[in-house]
Amino acid sequence: MDFSLSPRAADLRERVAAFMAEHVEPVEEDYHRDLAAARVEGTQWTPLPVIEDLKAKARAEGLWNLFLPVEHAGDYAAAYGTDGGEGLSNVDYAPLAELMGRSAIAPIVFNCNAPDTGNMEVLLRYGTQEQRDRWLDPLLDGRIRSAFTMTEPGVASSDATNMEATAIVDGDEVVINGRKWWSTGVGHPDCEIFVFMGLTDPDADRHHRHTMVLVPRDTPGVRIERLLTTMGYADEPLGHGEVSFTDVRVPVGNILSGPGEAFGIAQGRLGPGRIHHCMRLIGAAEVALEAAIRRGTARTAFGKPLTHLGGNRERIADARIAIDQARLLVLHAAWKLDAGGPMNALSEVSQIKVVVPNMALGVIDMAIQLHGGAGMSDDFPLAMSWVNSRTLRLADGPDEVHRGLIARLELAKHS
Repeated sequence: MDFSLSPRAADLRERVAAFMAEHVEPVEEDYHRDLAAARVEGTQWTPLPVIEDLKAKARAEGLWNLFLPVEHAGDYAAAYGTDGGEGLSNVDYAPLAELMGRSAIAPIVFNCNAPDTGNMEVLLRYGTQEQRDRWLDPLLDGRIRSAFTMTEPGVASSDATNMEATAIVDGDEVVINGRKWWSTGVGHPDCEIFVFMGLTDPDADRHHRHTMVLVPRDTPGVRIERLLTTMGYADEPLGHGEVSFTDVRVPVGNILSGPGEAFGIAQGRLGPGRIHHCMRLIGAAEVALEAAIRRGTARTAFGKPLTHLGGNRERIADARIAIDQARLLVLHAAWKLDAGGPMNALSEVSQIKVVVPNMALGVIDMAIQLHGGAGMSDDFPLAMSWVNSRTLRLADGPDEVHRGLIARLELAKHS
């Protein structure tokens, strides 16, 4: 296997790195300070102008919608994508996602943030032309945002067959009822479309009971009940919310792919998305390791730099080993996805979902420890980064589910 970048991807990596150094890194501290001030004033869901300015600059430089997959980009890459009018393979996109993971705002700046990337890929892969015209074009253009509504507060959503929310076909309409939460993106004022997953036929086999439906935010019966914090963080400007759907009616033409096809769509959506999440986490781990080294060499205690105390040199070495191991595992999963699609990389994608968040948590925790009390504060991005990493041990499925799949596939080799 060859993880070397194509010439185009290598060029994009250099340009993304240069853009972040010139435009993103200088404003990030001010952005978070202004965001904290807005939070105190109760206006945290008002997008700060600096984000829109950076988005315009990134698009002008051709660094826009970098996530677009090579096999599905087509005319959309020419109209809304990067220079060259082509999409990228998972292996080529992975190092770009790692760079973006070094910043809390970079994915938004390049229009490569979750859940919009996953929702746009769903529309690319499974949407009708009418659905794409109405929703995909403005998402790729950065004019609107979206949310993915799957998890429910009343059931163990790690088993999606437990979902109680319904999407019942009634003539030329779909009637939607239920309650969802941890719906990322609903806090943004530009969020206009939800991808809803609900039970359609309880008598079908377990993988054909559910349907995905496009639900405009302003449809009667849709209500954002509350916004949720994650260990105290609101994850602005996108946010997570609890949303109720009460006798919501949308045209049957809003169904994606067809009734009962939700599980197949989810599998196609989550595979590449997990590559994106994991590579961004590797970028965050790299930032944490760099911060730990800076702090450890600049501060002294008991007459020595912190890096020379308490086994910290070994911890730094272990962090470097862990990051590099995790990166290779993700690149292998990306290579398998490129070679044969989601079904070719079931175990590998589950492996990275277990390994990478746990690796990042360990590296970030080490960096927090070297920063002392400062590491627990918002003076440094470490606490927020730790919370994000901890969240991803649950997002897209908990560790236990992924370990179960890995074991099942491994045992099947010997049955």
